[in-house]
Amino acid sequence: MNISERAAVAAESEERAHQQPGDGATRDLRPTREVVWQPQLNAAETRWRDLAAQLSATCFAPLAAEIDASQRYPLETVQRLRDSGIASMVLPARHGGGGASLVAYCAVVEEIAQTCASTSGIVATIQLGAAPLLLMRDEALKSELLRGLIERGEAISFALSERHAGSDPASMQTLATPEDGGWRIRGEKCWIGGGGAAHWYVVFAQTEAGAGKHGIAAFLVDAKAPGVDDSQLEDKMGMRGTRTATIELDTWVAQARMLAPPGEGLRMAFGSLDVGRIGVAAQACGMALAAFRLAVEYAAKRRTFGQLLIDHQALGFNLADLAARLSAARALTYEAARAHDNGRDVSVLAAQAKLIASETSHDVIDAALQIFGGAGYVKPNPVERLYRDQRVTEIYEGTSEIQRLLIARAIRAQATGESA
Repeated sequence: MNISERAAVAAESEERAHQQPGDGATRDLRPTREVVWQPQLNAAETRWRDLAAQLSATCFAPLAAEIDASQRYPLETVQRLRDSGIASMVLPARHGGGGASLVAYCAVVEEIAQTCASTSGIVATIQLGAAPLLLMRDEALKSELLRGLIERGEAISFALSERHAGSDPASMQTLATPEDGGWRIRGEKCWIGGGGAAHWYVVFAQTEAGAGKHGIAAFLVDAKAPGVDDSQLEDKMGMRGTRTATIELDTWVAQARMLAPPGEGLRMAFGSLDVGRIGVAAQACGMALAAFRLAVEYAAKRRTFGQLLIDHQALGFNLADLAARLSAARALTYEAARAHDNGRDVSVLAAQAKLIASETSHDVIDAALQIFGGAGYVKPNPVERLYRDQRVTEIYEGTSEIQRLLIARAIRAQATGESA
């Protein structure tokens, strides 16, 4: 996509970001997925989805097995994401981004995840890193940072989790103390997506020991600054084409690089995660769609005991249940994205979408591997890779248990009238 085409997509996306699906909407009726619910996308959203499909078929799918086997971070893929505009699609057009809706973003992530989950993970990491910038109050600094991200391809990674403060970020130990008109940040962040490849980190740190959520602030940290070590990479079970690192910090940050003051950092983190969880739900749905399609195609040609696998009632009923659950997961995911585009609070919807989509994806891919039997358990069957790639969708950006906790708190708040 050249510069003029990207500008056209951005302009159309900005205009249609809040357009209802019935207005000029198109419907995807590709035969391999017609038994599963399909989202209605407007023209701009369809263009983004189709761009992702084209790149997936020609660029991402051919590399998927190789980058998984070698655990290689595909720089050529990252460049294609930038050149195509996908890397900056959700950023506002006024800052040079694509101005795309979150629905369009979900369609792109879902499409890419069907052929290369690692590439969809790279897209999600880029989006999550940029999300805190969109929540900043300082418009001048926001514009400066977003333009660096868009024009110079400066990747930003989201650094919240710690080894003993993953599900409970309020207990984080990374500490920021005043020093020379800025802040000295000391601590360790773990399982950071894009670690070792990012230009900047959004680091969440406690400004007063023992203050809990009331003392947490957010800082923008230069990955190349003295005292930043992001060289320790994880050897992962799946998503092996993405980078995940531990970040060791003993570095000074200027006051001007504080993105959220003490007491507002955790709110910025949670606001970013609400959007990120919807993206993870779309990613999980994409992987499930790929596995479901492969399983159905195999069951429709493989014969056992004189009949096709798909004609065995036990298997056919299982596929029927999975198709219904996958339809529900997709519908909830796109509804959460549409609600966000319409300015609604999506904290509960996002948690529900991630919970349902990730666990449905788990069951769909598990069933697909079982249908393939021994052929699905060995490489290079794509189902084997999907089985490993999918598992993290139930862990990152909040485990399934954390999603249930968030939903349970919301239920209690509604019942009692108390704050969640």
